This record gives sequence, C-alpha cells and structure tokens, in this order.
Amino acid sequence: MLAYRILFGVVAATAAIFAFFFVWGLSDATVSGDNIGLWLVMLGVPAAVLFLGDRLAAAGQRIAASVVLALVAIPATLTGLFFLSVILLVPDWK
Repeated sequence: MLAYRILFGVVAATAAIFAFFFVWGLSDATVSGDNIGLWLVMLGVPAAVLFLGDRLAAAGQRIAASVVLALVAIPATLTGLFFLSVILLVPDWK
C-alpha cells in the first residue's frame, strides 16, 4: 500500500512538472506545431500511467498498479537524483 502511494506521488509530480513546462512553453511560444507531438507524448504517458494505476488499484490489483506506476516513477526518480547531484556537487566538466 505504501509503495503504491509513493509511486503514485512520484508519477503525479512528474506529470505536474511536465504540465508546468508545457504551459511555460505555451507562454513563450517555444511549444509550436513543430514539437507538439513530443509534448503530447510527454503529457500523455504520465497521465495514462496515472489513470491505469488508479483503475488497477481500484480493482484490487495493487501489485499490478505498482508495476505500471514504476515504469515512469523509477526513471523519473533516477533523473531527479542525477540533476540533484549535478546541482549539489557542481562537477567540473571540461
């Protein structure tokens, strides 16, 4: 139960971050017809995973829901940890 909630929260935060940058891109016109397909995938995948995870959990399939949520949550967490380490450690890449 706890793992499902943590994974759901990570995927929800990931979707919120993508939505924030999408709205920001709309405001400064960097989201355009040339790259709207990429944005639709980046917004649609976390939304679909959240929906499917919620439906599976509602049907009593918490393990299956956790596996589906982990497909997005694990790469998102690893990416977040990478950026956090770059910010905190300030590597000297020359």
